[in-house]
Amino acid sequence: MKKLKVIIADDHPIIIYGLRQLINQNYNFSLVGEVTCAESLMRLLEKQATDILITDYNMPTNSFYGDGLKGIEYIKKNYPHIQILVLTMVSNPLILTRLQELGVARIIQKNQSNAEIQSTLKTITQQRNYYKPAQTKTSAYEPSAIEKRFSALSITEFNILQLFISGMTIREIAKHHNRSPKTISTHKMTAMKKLETNSDQDLLSYCLACRIFN
Repeated sequence: MKKLKVIIADDHPIIIYGLRQLINQNYNFSLVGEVTCAESLMRLLEKQATDILITDYNMPTNSFYGDGLKGIEYIKKNYPHIQILVLTMVSNPLILTRLQELGVARIIQKNQSNAEIQSTLKTITQQRNYYKPAQTKTSAYEPSAIEKRFSALSITEFNILQLFISGMTIREIAKHHNRSPKTISTHKMTAMKKLETNSDQDLLSYCLACRIFN
Protein backbone atom coordinates (compact mmCIF):
# COMPACT_ATOMS: atom_id res chain seq x y z
CA MET A 1 0.00 0.00 0.00
CA LYS A 2 1.27 3.47 -0.90
CA LYS A 3 2.47 5.42 2.09
CA LEU A 4 0.82 8.73 2.91
CA LYS A 5 3.24 11.66 2.83
CA VAL A 6 3.22 13.77 6.01
CA ILE A 7 4.57 17.23 6.84
CA ILE A 8 4.92 18.46 10.42
CA ALA A 9 4.77 22.21 11.13
CA ASP A 10 5.44 23.39 14.68
CA ASP A 11 7.91 25.74 16.33
CA HIS A 12 8.33 23.57 19.44
CA PRO A 13 11.16 20.97 19.09
CA ILE A 14 9.62 18.63 21.68
CA ILE A 15 6.32 18.46 19.81
CA ILE A 16 8.09 17.88 16.50
CA TYR A 17 10.10 15.09 18.11
CA GLY A 18 6.99 13.40 19.48
CA LEU A 19 5.13 13.64 16.17
CA ARG A 20 8.16 12.36 14.30
CA GLN A 21 8.21 9.28 16.52
CA LEU A 22 4.51 8.64 15.86
CA ILE A 23 4.92 8.95 12.11
CA ASN A 24 8.05 6.83 11.87
CA GLN A 25 6.49 4.03 13.92
CA ASN A 26 3.63 3.61 11.46
CA TYR A 27 4.37 1.95 8.12
CA ASN A 28 1.38 3.73 6.53
CA PHE A 29 3.14 7.09 6.66
CA SER A 30 6.25 8.69 5.27
CA LEU A 31 7.57 11.87 6.89
CA VAL A 32 8.60 14.17 4.03
CA GLY A 33 9.25 17.41 5.86
CA GLU A 34 9.49 19.33 9.13
CA VAL A 35 9.20 23.12 9.39
CA THR A 36 9.11 25.63 12.23
CA CYS A 37 7.47 28.69 10.65
CA ALA A 38 4.67 29.58 8.24
CA GLU A 39 7.02 30.88 5.55
CA SER A 40 8.99 27.61 5.45
CA LEU A 41 5.75 25.63 5.37
CA MET A 42 4.48 27.46 2.28
CA ARG A 43 7.80 27.01 0.48
CA LEU A 44 7.81 23.30 1.28
CA LEU A 45 4.23 22.80 0.08
CA GLU A 46 5.14 24.37 -3.26
CA LYS A 47 7.75 21.71 -4.01
CA GLN A 48 6.79 18.67 -1.92
CA ALA A 49 3.75 16.50 -2.68
CA THR A 50 1.87 15.98 0.58
CA ASP A 51 -1.15 14.01 1.77
CA ILE A 52 -1.32 15.08 5.43
CA LEU A 53 -0.26 18.26 7.20
CA ILE A 54 0.02 18.30 10.99
CA THR A 55 0.35 21.95 11.94
CA ASP A 56 0.35 24.19 14.96
CA TYR A 57 -2.36 26.87 14.81
CA ASN A 58 0.05 29.66 15.78
CA MET A 59 3.58 29.74 14.40
CA PRO A 60 6.20 32.44 13.82
CA THR A 61 5.60 34.18 10.50
CA ASN A 62 6.92 37.15 8.56
CA SER A 63 5.08 36.52 5.30
CA PHE A 64 1.75 37.61 3.87
CA TYR A 65 0.55 34.00 4.14
CA GLY A 66 0.21 34.41 7.89
CA ASP A 67 -0.62 31.59 10.28
CA GLY A 68 -3.79 30.63 12.10
CA LEU A 69 -6.99 31.05 10.09
CA LYS A 70 -5.35 33.02 7.29
CA GLY A 71 -2.66 30.40 6.70
CA ILE A 72 -5.00 27.43 6.86
CA GLU A 73 -7.48 29.14 4.54
CA TYR A 74 -4.66 29.68 2.04
CA ILE A 75 -3.61 26.02 2.21
CA LYS A 76 -7.16 24.71 1.80
CA LYS A 77 -7.69 26.97 -1.21
CA ASN A 78 -4.44 26.07 -2.97
CA TYR A 79 -3.99 22.46 -1.80
CA PRO A 80 -7.55 21.16 -1.27
CA HIS A 81 -6.46 17.52 -1.32
CA ILE A 82 -4.28 17.86 1.80
CA GLN A 83 -5.78 16.58 5.03
CA ILE A 84 -4.97 19.10 7.77
CA LEU A 85 -4.66 18.23 11.45
CA VAL A 86 -4.55 21.39 13.56
CA LEU A 87 -2.78 21.33 16.93
CA THR A 88 -3.87 24.17 19.16
CA MET A 89 -4.42 25.51 22.64
CA VAL A 90 -7.18 27.79 21.31
CA SER A 91 -10.61 27.18 22.83
CA ASN A 92 -12.52 30.14 21.36
CA PRO A 93 -15.66 28.71 19.65
CA LEU A 94 -15.53 31.31 16.87
CA ILE A 95 -12.10 30.14 15.75
CA LEU A 96 -12.90 26.45 16.18
CA THR A 97 -16.09 26.84 14.16
CA ARG A 98 -14.22 28.61 11.38
CA LEU A 99 -11.59 25.85 11.26
CA GLN A 100 -14.38 23.31 10.90
CA GLU A 101 -15.94 25.30 8.09
CA LEU A 102 -12.61 25.47 6.29
CA GLY A 103 -12.64 21.68 6.22
CA VAL A 104 -9.73 20.65 8.43
CA ALA A 105 -9.62 16.93 9.09
CA ARG A 106 -9.27 17.28 12.84
CA ILE A 107 -8.73 19.85 15.58
CA ILE A 108 -6.55 18.39 18.34
CA GLN A 109 -5.94 20.21 21.60
CA LYS A 110 -2.26 20.14 22.54
CA ASN A 111 -3.06 18.83 25.99
CA GLN A 112 -4.62 15.70 24.54
CA SER A 113 -2.69 12.44 24.45
CA ASN A 114 -0.73 10.96 21.56
CA ALA A 115 -3.43 8.31 21.36
CA GLU A 116 -5.79 10.97 19.98
CA ILE A 117 -3.36 11.80 17.21
CA GLN A 118 -2.73 8.13 16.48
CA SER A 119 -6.46 7.47 16.29
CA THR A 120 -6.92 10.36 13.87
CA LEU A 121 -4.09 9.20 11.60
CA LYS A 122 -5.45 5.67 11.62
CA THR A 123 -8.87 6.89 10.56
CA ILE A 124 -7.37 8.94 7.73
CA THR A 125 -5.65 5.85 6.36
CA GLN A 126 -9.03 4.14 6.33
CA GLN A 127 -10.37 7.06 4.26
CA ARG A 128 -13.14 7.86 6.64
CA ASN A 129 -14.33 11.33 7.58
CA TYR A 130 -13.11 11.29 11.15
CA TYR A 131 -14.49 14.66 12.13
CA LYS A 132 -18.04 15.79 11.50
CA PRO A 133 -18.64 19.33 12.71
CA ALA A 134 -21.56 19.75 15.03
CA GLN A 135 -24.54 21.30 13.32
CA THR A 136 -25.16 24.83 14.49
CA LYS A 137 -28.17 26.96 13.79
CA THR A 138 -26.12 29.95 12.75
CA SER A 139 -22.41 30.09 12.10
CA ALA A 140 -20.50 33.07 13.44
CA TYR A 141 -19.12 33.48 9.92
CA GLU A 142 -22.37 33.46 7.99
CA PRO A 143 -23.14 36.85 6.39
CA SER A 144 -26.22 37.36 8.56
CA ALA A 145 -24.28 36.71 11.77
CA ILE A 146 -21.40 38.95 10.70
CA GLU A 147 -23.78 41.78 9.82
CA LYS A 148 -25.64 41.42 13.11
CA ARG A 149 -22.49 41.59 15.22
CA PHE A 150 -20.79 44.43 13.43
CA SER A 151 -23.99 46.47 13.14
CA ALA A 152 -24.11 46.47 16.96
CA LEU A 153 -20.88 48.46 17.06
CA SER A 154 -21.00 52.21 17.47
CA ILE A 155 -19.23 54.36 14.89
CA THR A 156 -16.46 55.05 17.40
CA GLU A 157 -16.02 51.35 18.22
CA PHE A 158 -15.90 50.47 14.53
CA ASN A 159 -13.29 53.13 13.81
CA ILE A 160 -11.15 52.04 16.75
CA LEU A 161 -11.27 48.41 15.62
CA GLN A 162 -10.35 49.44 12.08
CA LEU A 163 -7.23 51.20 13.34
CA PHE A 164 -6.39 48.36 15.74
CA ILE A 165 -6.64 45.74 12.98
CA SER A 166 -4.42 47.92 10.78
CA GLY A 167 -1.66 47.54 13.37
CA MET A 168 -1.93 50.65 15.52
CA THR A 169 -1.46 50.38 19.29
CA ILE A 170 -4.00 51.62 21.84
CA ARG A 171 -1.73 54.57 22.62
CA GLU A 172 -1.40 55.47 18.94
CA ILE A 173 -5.17 55.23 18.45
CA ALA A 174 -5.70 57.43 21.51
CA LYS A 175 -3.40 60.08 20.06
CA HIS A 176 -5.17 59.81 16.70
CA HIS A 177 -8.59 60.40 18.32
CA ASN A 178 -7.29 62.86 20.92
CA ARG A 179 -8.58 60.63 23.69
CA SER A 180 -6.96 58.89 26.65
CA PRO A 181 -5.63 55.33 26.18
CA LYS A 182 -8.02 54.20 28.94
CA THR A 183 -11.02 55.53 26.98
CA ILE A 184 -9.86 53.83 23.77
CA SER A 185 -9.22 50.55 25.63
CA THR A 186 -12.74 50.68 27.09
CA HIS A 187 -14.26 51.17 23.64
CA LYS A 188 -12.21 48.26 22.29
CA MET A 189 -13.27 45.95 25.11
CA THR A 190 -16.92 46.85 24.54
CA ALA A 191 -16.52 46.09 20.85
CA MET A 192 -14.89 42.74 21.63
CA LYS A 193 -17.85 41.76 23.80
CA LYS A 194 -20.28 42.62 21.00
CA LEU A 195 -18.24 40.48 18.59
CA GLU A 196 -17.98 37.71 21.22
CA THR A 197 -14.19 37.57 21.14
CA ASN A 198 -12.14 37.00 24.28
CA SER A 199 -8.64 38.17 23.37
CA ASP A 200 -6.74 40.35 20.91
CA GLN A 201 -5.76 37.23 18.96
CA ASP A 202 -9.40 36.11 18.72
CA LEU A 203 -10.42 39.61 17.66
CA LEU A 204 -7.78 39.82 14.94
CA SER A 205 -8.56 36.32 13.64
CA TYR A 206 -12.31 36.97 13.53
CA CYS A 207 -12.03 40.34 11.77
CA LEU A 208 -9.53 39.00 9.24
CA ALA A 209 -11.70 35.96 8.53
CA CYS A 210 -14.79 38.16 8.07
CA ARG A 211 -12.81 40.49 5.77
CA ILE A 212 -14.53 43.51 7.26
CA PHE A 213 -11.48 45.76 7.16
CA ASN A 214 -9.74 44.27 4.12
